[in-house]
Amino acid sequence: MPQPPILPVLDWQAIFAGGQTFDDWLTRGTNPGNQETMQSLRAAQVLEPHVTAMLNGLARPVHVVAIAEDWCGDVVRHVPVLETLANAATNLHVRYIYREDRPDVFVRFLTNGGEAIPKFIFLNGQFTECGHWGPMPSLCRELISRGKACGDVARAREQVAAIYQADASRRMVVEELLHLIGIASCTAP
Repeated sequence: MPQPPILPVLDWQAIFAGGQTFDDWLTRGTNPGNQETMQSLRAAQVLEPHVTAMLNGLARPVHVVAIAEDWCGDVVRHVPVLETLANAATNLHVRYIYREDRPDVFVRFLTNGGEAIPKFIFLNGQFTECGHWGPMPSLCRELISRGKACGDVARAREQVAAIYQADASRRMVVEELLHLIGIASCTAP
């Protein structure tokens, strides 16, 4: 029986080092309106005390490689949450890459075979991959999958839009990202 192909090992430390900071990434962007929206959302994002306490207590560094482009609505909605978390924690470091710059990375994080962004890849202090998130909260991803399965993606997108409207503080995203940050920073199983 033939063995399946093995993907090459990624040098996450080099990928992270080659990424851009949020401000540099915004400068490279092509949509000034979305850039302004992300700056506004980042400034308006409020973190609850338990979130700030967790971020201040990270036992180990966490690195995040974010695959994102400023034309995408989900990027506009979710990147400011990640940036707010990173700004609140000295041990949380984020770098941004574009799909076209690193197709070898992006191809590993397709969503149901599709090229959906953003994708946030969580790495521990030694740059070991510990999890990934995106392009939207798990409940919304499930709704889109169900919409595809039954042939009514338009209705699924309407439901996702209603969830986004009801969760204006992006609490679902904060909690899901915190969960992955907790895994990447843990000191014991």
